[in-house]
Amino acid sequence: MAPVTEQVELWTVGHSNHEADHFLRLLASCRIDVLADVRSQPYARYASHFSQAPLRRLIEGAGLHYVFLGRELGGRPPEPEMYDSDDYVLYGKLANSQRFRDGLHRLTDSMTRCRVAMMCSEENPADCHRRLLIARALLQGDAPPRVTHILGDGRIMDDRQLSRDLDGPSQLPLFEEEPQWRSARSVSPNTPHGSSLAS
Repeated sequence: MAPVTEQVELWTVGHSNHEADHFLRLLASCRIDVLADVRSQPYARYASHFSQAPLRRLIEGAGLHYVFLGRELGGRPPEPEMYDSDDYVLYGKLANSQRFRDGLHRLTDSMTRCRVAMMCSEENPADCHRRLLIARALLQGDAPPRVTHILGDGRIMDDRQLSRDLDGPSQLPLFEEEPQWRSARSVSPNTPHGSSLAS
């Protein structure tokens, strides 16, 4: 009889404009070991402690590990062909790229050994590519993880519950085409941002 494989977990968190100490408490409350930064542009306009260099110092100073995966898993790819004519990111095309698949492999490898939280700027996971793109791609895989969102007030929410709250029944009406898999809003790969829906 084959051994039962324990389901791996992935946590997600948005830094928003939190104070540094509050953000560290959010991570500590879920016993996070590794923070995976999935922002395409790893800086913060209004909370400079979340720009890459100070964030790395903050995280490593707290005894955690910082990993930057924004090049592989960021929501603003540099290639023009990853956008439609209205500047929405084509998530389906991005998810099929080798770079993105390599990033997922690095993320899932870490998840089998550590408690990993992937971080973006947007506080609400419902509006962020960490859920709309990365978590969705993982959940469609052969060994989907359990995805749990750390909210800014310290609450945690399972992605399945969030999906039910947002989407209701998952079955689409008969003959209705599934909406195109793309970013929540129109973005530009080169426009600076603070808290972005497609970071």
